[in-house]
Amino acid sequence: MAERVSITGAAGTIGTVLAGALRGRYSVAGADVRPDPAAGIVEADMTDLESAVGVLEGADVVIDLAANADQYASWDEVNRNNFPATINAMEAARRVGARRLIFASSNHAVGNFELDSPYREIVAGDYRGLEPGDCPLVGADVPIRPDGPYGVGKALGEAVGRYYSEVHGLSVICLRIGTVNGEDRPLTVRNLATFLFHADLVQLVQRCIEAPRDLDFGIYYGVSNNTWRFWDLTNAEAEIGYRPSENAERFRADFG
Repeated sequence: MAERVSITGAAGTIGTVLAGALRGRYSVAGADVRPDPAAGIVEADMTDLESAVGVLEGADVVIDLAANADQYASWDEVNRNNFPATINAMEAARRVGARRLIFASSNHAVGNFELDSPYREIVAGDYRGLEPGDCPLVGADVPIRPDGPYGVGKALGEAVGRYYSEVHGLSVICLRIGTVNGEDRPLTVRNLATFLFHADLVQLVQRCIEAPRDLDFGIYYGVSNNTWRFWDLTNAEAEIGYRPSENAERFRADFG
């Protein structure tokens, strides 16, 4: 029988892409504050623990996307919504006996690396004196450098995930997701470095679902194989077999 995969925040852009792609391979259930019965999405408030437990009952794998996805969200919004939603997803996954939780972290957990050269120049599209692949890649083991309250919330989620892995035995995989949009194409020059195409997103999440059961905890970047990407995918390839096939550079002409 196919594993049951429960997606929180299923009505958002990423949730919609994943639910559509994963159905048929897994038994997929969706939950969101915006229910959509036609799409198989039930109502759930992840800031309420009992609600979270109720919608995750029976899940083998939880994909936790529930959050205000605005990178400019205020401290109040992150404290009121994102912090409790993330913590409740972990606790609810533990209570229902899920074997793995895939947490939608964000590149914004380390976003302030973009204050430094050469990343500052790359995201601005200023490549003078630079060659693709020459800059040091930002790995999963770098210090946390959130670029705002939203990034702090994602960094907290990674810490909570490690706690639940080490103390409660829940396998937790954190994905520092790059730029994803409904158009499935880069819209700014920064996106040429940071973009994650839908096809690669789906591959990445499938690799996480099917990763070895003894993978207790991992942090991986969610980015396509872009010519100017500066996040390191070495551990994602070695540990879960993620090999992105798309490259945002094919849209270079759109930016002059």
